[in-house]
Amino acid sequence: MSDPTITLTTWSLEMTSPEDLVPASRRPGPEATIMRAEVPSPEFSRFLYASVGGDIHWTDRLTLTRAEWVDQLDRPGVETWVAYDRGTPAGYVELDPQPDGVVEIIYFGLIPAFRGRGIGGWLLTEGIRRAWDLSSRWPDREPTRRVWLHTCSQDGPTAMDNYLSRGFKLFHTETEEKSLAPTPGPWPGA
Repeated sequence: MSDPTITLTTWSLEMTSPEDLVPASRRPGPEATIMRAEVPSPEFSRFLYASVGGDIHWTDRLTLTRAEWVDQLDRPGVETWVAYDRGTPAGYVELDPQPDGVVEIIYFGLIPAFRGRGIGGWLLTEGIRRAWDLSSRWPDREPTRRVWLHTCSQDGPTAMDNYLSRGFKLFHTETEEKSLAPTPGPWPGA
């Protein structure tokens, strides 16, 4: 028996100037921090990916080998920024540098237990700022001229509102029929 299908809508959004950023007005308490994971770690990145996306159908990277994770993370300009709540990882933003001063926010999200606490807008704000100033940490990289991302109808219910509230503008919409497989959970079999 085949998996049921759904109509999946994917929206692509962009920001073409750092002045377009509308910072989140709400910030979590002083016990919340954001730090860059400066040492590429496939194990940590896989934990974040599976923990954030396990309930919203993030599956693309789950089949990658450790070596493939290293290849993804160990490229110049790839950065992972992690939000912590009292020392516990709460969510992350992964920046993917592309040619011609383009940076994609390739992954962004919160671990389910940390959603609804004001961390998402704050983390996205900081992730966008880090995308705009990426070349200050990577001198061989040209200055950022565009930041973009995509989200879809399977992402969290507040994702699109958060992106639009931060100043992103919609530039492309695509709809397709897709098999709806069960969510993988934070680890296989969970």
